Amino acid sequence: MTKVDVFSGFLGAGKTTLIKKLIAEAYAGEKLVLIENEFGEIGVDGGFMKDAGIEVTEMNSGCICCSLTGDFRAALHEVCERYAPDRILIEPSGVGKLSDIVTAVEQASDGELTINALCTVVDAGKCKMYMRNFGEFFNNQVESAGCIILSRTAGIKEEKLAECVALLREKNPGAVIITTPWDELSGAQILDAMEKRDTLTAALESIEREHEEDEDEHEHKCCGHHHHDGDDGEEHEHHHHHDGGECDDPECECHHHHHHADEVFTSWGVETPKAFTMDELKADLAALDDGEKYGAVLRAKGIVKGEGCWIHFDYVPGESNIRTGSASVMGRLCVIGSKLNEHELSELFGV
Repeated sequence: MTKVDVFSGFLGAGKTTLIKKLIAEAYAGEKLVLIENEFGEIGVDGGFMKDAGIEVTEMNSGCICCSLTGDFRAALHEVCERYAPDRILIEPSGVGKLSDIVTAVEQASDGELTINALCTVVDAGKCKMYMRNFGEFFNNQVESAGCIILSRTAGIKEEKLAECVALLREKNPGAVIITTPWDELSGAQILDAMEKRDTLTAALESIEREHEEDEDEHEHKCCGHHHHDGDDGEEHEHHHHHDGGECDDPECECHHHHHHADEVFTSWGVETPKAFTMDELKADLAALDDGEKYGAVLRAKGIVKGEGCWIHFDYVPGESNIRTGSASVMGRLCVIGSKLNEHELSELFGV
């Protein structure tokens, strides 16, 4: 099965630059074919791709979405038969509708292709203008994407970047959005976001797993659970409880774990391009100890943009660890606890 990655984006957004970065840093060892689709123009990047060992099929007679059958279907079949690639990269015309391109790939597939990633590259400085003046095409590209990759974010004002993200979220609440300048990220990080391995949901699930593992370890130490093989050879877990279900040890809190985790714990997470200072973040994390205001926060972790750096943090009640580290595709804060006050948490972090 050949993977298909589609790189949509309005005219001049930076699709080709992104593809070059991924070829150099993320697709190493894969057999690739790039299908370029310049709207009425001669393809200008085929030479570079061929020099990099990439087979290039250029379609200059019109956009893919105008050729749902015929040339495009024939081109895909020819590519698969001639090269048997691991992955096909499609760079459609900037004025193409992404939803139509998805339809074209699905109709041409015949079971030999799988759509792996649908990306839209957006010039952060022109997002509002394009949305207002070219909504039919631009909005479709945004709404149909699984990952929206912002270009030209270096040096942009934080307020303008936040406004761009908010506009994109209105059109596509579920997409992964990359706001970090590309030169701060590796191609592998961008590919993880494209394939939805690096998402806010994944980060929240990770912190929940970590907390559950900590609780399981505590329960084992507290209750002295033992495993024995029964007569039928199956392993059974025995708890030192009375028939009524109460623990022998009055100090033991293991009865808390009789509930499913999602009945007791809640999580809150947010992605933000906001920049924090070390002192600001330290004060915010210390404030989480106020259980009456924010709820019972048990764990918090994240990566946020700092002043000329990226800040990584971990928090447990009464203790936090703050350090500099590698960039993330966008700043991210994750909190897990009980009866969390999401409004107050949002106010605290200013997001």
